[in-house]
Amino acid sequence: MDSNQHGLLRVYNEGVSNRSRIAWLLSAILVAFYLDLYFTEHLTPLAASFGLLNKWTLYGLMYTVAILIGGIYFLRRHGNNRYHFYRTLTIIAVQIFFGFSIPYVMLLFAGHEYYFSYFWPLKIEYFYPAVILKKPLPFILYSFVGSLLVFPVLALLLGKRFYCSWICGCGGLANTAGDSFRHLSSKSTKAWKIEQFSIHTVLFLALFLTAVVFINWRVGEKYPAFSYWAFKLQDFYGFWIGAMWAGVIGVGLYPLMGTRVWCRFGCPMAALLGVIQKFGRFRITVKEDMCIACGNCSAHCEMGIDVRLYAMKNQSFTRASCVGCGMCAHVCPRGVLKLENKWGS
Repeated sequence: MDSNQHGLLRVYNEGVSNRSRIAWLLSAILVAFYLDLYFTEHLTPLAASFGLLNKWTLYGLMYTVAILIGGIYFLRRHGNNRYHFYRTLTIIAVQIFFGFSIPYVMLLFAGHEYYFSYFWPLKIEYFYPAVILKKPLPFILYSFVGSLLVFPVLALLLGKRFYCSWICGCGGLANTAGDSFRHLSSKSTKAWKIEQFSIHTVLFLALFLTAVVFINWRVGEKYPAFSYWAFKLQDFYGFWIGAMWAGVIGVGLYPLMGTRVWCRFGCPMAALLGVIQKFGRFRITVKEDMCIACGNCSAHCEMGIDVRLYAMKNQSFTRASCVGCGMCAHVCPRGVLKLENKWGS
């Protein structure tokens, strides 16, 4: 569909935000950076020159700076909206303190780190007995209670937006440094079908792998063949899902496919919370007979939802993929859309 029919602002048709040669070059640079980060040690000397412990600490610092600068840029454009103002400040604060500073201080003084803003199944190793049981008891309880009780309840009451758009570092980067690319997400039916298949496949793999790792921890010594394949499965998931999909593809393709490639097509946490969200209170409500079909809402949906279709049908809705970023409501010129938490249609 023509970009003008999508209601895009002029800035979205220029430079890196319009899949130009500059965008392809930027994407190639990002992909090359992540490949270098994951599979070489070129960044280790640079980290040491800054007095940092390793390349991952350097990457964490770079990631935090990107969210901070991107967040300031986003606030200059959309900070007049109260929801976006507090949401963006929360994203920045969570990344600075829970996504970088506290884990770094723990690593310096305690010899181990723990990321309080990440939970299973996104941080799948926090359910690996060999990993989580080495942590102090409060961390073990925090991980299990948060993942299995607190998060499902919050998703039921508030929708997945409480995590995906307010806490998660993956969504944090997308909604700050990557905001200029949000309109590039495909709204086609084909993309939606691929999304449903791929994200639930990754969720199944995460659940299956967690079960296999636990069984291996209990009986692996008795069955070396099973233990061998359990570790092979861990390596497979870590390489293809944790590194290639979440990092290389998930961030590297920002300039070409939008900022939520990982969140939309691969994140097991997004898939799990999305299933719960479908049965919960969160929904986008539509004021009847107010939509003028400008397309701003669909254009700005980073998750590829054709919001305009629902608005034109006067249909309030809940989509499992919706992360509740609120941009569709923010850019609507007539105030047709509203993010609400209430039971019923």
